[in-house]
Amino acid sequence: MTTVHSETEQALIRADSRIPEAARKPRFTRGINLYAEGSVLVEMGNTKVLCTATVEDRVPAWLRGSGSGWVTAEYQMLPRATKERTPREAEQGRIQGRTSEIKRLIGRALRSVVRRDLMSERQVIIDCDVLQADGGTRTASVSGAMVALYDALAYMVREKMCEQIPLLDLCAAVSVGIVEGVPYLDLTYEEDSRAEVDLNVVMTGSGKIVEVQGTAEGLPFSKRELDELLGLAEWGISSIIEAQRAALGIPVPEGGGVEVSLPGRIFAYKSSLPQPPPMPSPVGGRGFLGSAPEA
Repeated sequence: MTTVHSETEQALIRADSRIPEAARKPRFTRGINLYAEGSVLVEMGNTKVLCTATVEDRVPAWLRGSGSGWVTAEYQMLPRATKERTPREAEQGRIQGRTSEIKRLIGRALRSVVRRDLMSERQVIIDCDVLQADGGTRTASVSGAMVALYDALAYMVREKMCEQIPLLDLCAAVSVGIVEGVPYLDLTYEEDSRAEVDLNVVMTGSGKIVEVQGTAEGLPFSKRELDELLGLAEWGISSIIEAQRAALGIPVPEGGGVEVSLPGRIFAYKSSLPQPPPMPSPVGGRGFLGSAPEA
């Protein structure tokens, strides 16, 4: 069936044939790394990020004796992830400010949905390596890191490091912006370079906001425009969360959510994950993750 667009609609069709309010189709390929406790290749259009999760039997010094775990992240772009080669940061002798900012964003996003009190004193490190960049590398890293983290936490349960998967919810991220006066969802690099307003939004599966990074690249924007962009981001993130669920084989709880009582909170937290969270489906043909091949 051929879709007929009006002249106005045709003028708004993007270079990759999307309408402004459409996100690129997310794809999560689990078990991409043979040795990591959790791994996934996340693809959002031409943006591709490899996320690997490592479980360590230690925590940062300032958490020792607390009984609490930790989740952190690293981020880097491979030299030819872009059209022209970018020198490795090791060659330059320093980590760029952008890299530090993004890895902290990923870590904050993940920790917002982790029950660190149920991890014991263990740490999960997520390495996000951008293989190919076409806009939205930080948001794709957050979404992919969530899947890799889920598998790593499931590994901890199988290895009896914790009793249940210590997650409150899923989380994902997407970019939104205003390009030539039109709100766009999930910007490519070319669109981002022309954007008058650029936002990166992280939300949970139950629709709670984790973080909003927003900048007016040109003229300031109004609260009404901000609300419209946040609504667009929520719509896009919901589709990414659905793709995460499908990749992990996790059902939506009956009624759309469950309430979780947390220490120190008066009101229960409403989660989009069954509680305790279910174990993910095995990776096709390989069984569960985190086991080296037999000699």
